Amino acid sequence: MIKHLRTNRAGGTAAVAGLAAVLAAGLVHGTPAAAAAAASAASSAAAAPATYLPAPTGSRPVGTTSLYLKDTSRPDPWVPSVKARELMVSLWYPARSPGRHRAPYMTAKASELLLKDGGITSLPADTLSRTRTNAFTDARPAGRPRSLPLVVLSPGHSKPRTELTALAEELASHGYAVAAIDHTYENVATSFPDGRVTTCVTCEIDDKGPAWWAKLERSRAADVSFVLDRLTGAHAPWKGARLIDPSRIAMAGHSVGGAATVASIAADTRLRAGIDLDGSVETTLPAAGTSRPFLFLGKPATYTPGTGEPAATWERVWARLTGWKRWLLLTGAAHTSFTDLGVLMDQVGIEDGAAVPGARALGLTRAYVTAFFDRHLRGQPRPLLDEPSADVPEVRFCSPEDQTCE
Repeated sequence: MIKHLRTNRAGGTAAVAGLAAVLAAGLVHGTPAAAAAAASAASSAAAAPATYLPAPTGSRPVGTTSLYLKDTSRPDPWVPSVKARELMVSLWYPARSPGRHRAPYMTAKASELLLKDGGITSLPADTLSRTRTNAFTDARPAGRPRSLPLVVLSPGHSKPRTELTALAEELASHGYAVAAIDHTYENVATSFPDGRVTTCVTCEIDDKGPAWWAKLERSRAADVSFVLDRLTGAHAPWKGARLIDPSRIAMAGHSVGGAATVASIAADTRLRAGIDLDGSVETTLPAAGTSRPFLFLGKPATYTPGTGEPAATWERVWARLTGWKRWLLLTGAAHTSFTDLGVLMDQVGIEDGAAVPGARALGLTRAYVTAFFDRHLRGQPRPLLDEPSADVPEVRFCSPEDQTCE
């Protein structure tokens, strides 16, 4: 079993996958060397572990599509020579019936760059691109006009939007439209329809102090508002946009995507509720606070109330949340546990430091996130959010005021 750990901003340790590619430089097609290289590559592919996302628990088939969006009102915040902000967005939604083709998890190039970023050489470069998903490409959307609540998802820094696919599929299977944003130049690979692949410019910035992280959160909030403008405005780029209910929109994010959820709620009143999944926060809410519901869900090693800088960032936001709010800790979790990566790393035999299995952690994340949106976008009672449950001993309910968790 290969273990490769690096420190993430949230203060935990996260295992990241790596690249094992066989390079056959200078080989001529048809030569014995070329045949041997081809055989070696085929053997490597055959030996690669099969990766897959857990099936969603909702009753509806899931469709998905990708959108290319261009905001000509502002230059790119990280590459000023690019005069318009370009974004890729994935949509998941309830479908009328399963389609013919399951959606790819990511492109082969994106898989290569993400694995290479981790530095592990145990897997074929395209391993993640072959991950089995549960959604069908361009399946026909189901629903009445304005019947679907919309949830926006934002991934962690350096991570693509695909890390939240299983969460998106879960929500869509329960009747939500979901839009996950690739924040260009903030992750290791964004693939555009014209074949371009942008890489992580922000990863190369050395001085990542609080002001820089706050800028990142504000930039993501601007991305979110632009995507909402396009999906809910006239001439929406998605044929199913008429199904979205513009009065029921919320957001969730992982790591800095969770921090960006706080910034987005502060900036855009269309967001009725938000979730931060294991993300430290630099943005502060206005002094008057907000009554919009908010959920913090993170790992105890980092977010025990009253200890550590990341916990202090949650406490600062917590004090200005004047409505429904929860602070939940998932015992035994690692930073990757709230995303697909915890599941996928378990499947390929890579450790991420989590004591709880990836599938269990992701299942609990999906359950609490769905319950939160059911409650605050649909007005449905969800007792799971009210108090600790003997059926879910891993999740602890915390009171920062008393500095207790139970």
